[in-house]
Amino acid sequence: MKTSSRRRRFAICIDNAGYPASLDRWKVYQVLPDPDAEKHRMIRVIDESGEDYLYPKAYFALVDLPPKVRRLYRSKAAA
Repeated sequence: MKTSSRRRRFAICIDNAGYPASLDRWKVYQVLPDPDAEKHRMIRVIDESGEDYLYPKAYFALVDLPPKVRRLYRSKAAA
């Protein structure tokens, strides 16, 4: 199965220990590709500041959002 590298990825924050101002538990965050971070068990997400930062990958569960929800998220992010 081939996946597009341009397809947006999302993750739900399941733990925000140490980052309560930056991450909200149970919130969906956009994930940005970062192969170097993945080698170190980290994940790059756009957090509450609106900027992208690295966090422990174990703090997130990757999710596959339906196309309609991805489009709504994209329109929200562009606003």
